[in-house]
Amino acid sequence: MARFPSLPEKPDLADVFRRFPIGVKALCEYTDNLLRGPSPFTVGEREFIAAYVSGINACRYCHGAHSIIAELHGMDADLLENVLRDPAAGGVEARMLPVLDYVRKLTETPARITDADARRVFDAGWSEEALYHAISVCAIFNFMNRIVEGCGIESNPAIRDAQRERHAALRDQPRPYTLFARNVIGALD
Repeated sequence: MARFPSLPEKPDLADVFRRFPIGVKALCEYTDNLLRGPSPFTVGEREFIAAYVSGINACRYCHGAHSIIAELHGMDADLLENVLRDPAAGGVEARMLPVLDYVRKLTETPARITDADARRVFDAGWSEEALYHAISVCAIFNFMNRIVEGCGIESNPAIRDAQRERHAALRDQPRPYTLFARNVIGALD
């Protein structure tokens, strides 16, 4: 039995959004603005941060989907797995390490974030806007990871193959998350 008797036994995100549409429009619009709008980070870097946070949280569904999207936007497929095991030796650009340290700490122990953590990000050459974008990506994926895990959404190779196909088709779409919501729950306007 699924966690929610009204959902299929193995629900996907579309099933959850169809059943519980409250806030989906705002959530998807915000996600598009955050991940596809102007930013000091590339789309690939933002999706990489999303996948990294999801990996820290052991959310296989979001980790898998956003690893695929990061790869489709130019990030090395093996890089994320290496960075999850050991950020310093994972092969990521040195400038990204303090950003990844910050979002890891914000995910695992948010009350322990300090000014020194922010200073390391700034010392690596990132702006305040960049830090805010990293914090926002971290926050939205901690939120989404809890929805996905709380609702019992799982991943598997077939789901990841479908995600890869869907996201490859949407690669150049400027608002893929809003489009997903429209396709799932109908007109949102």
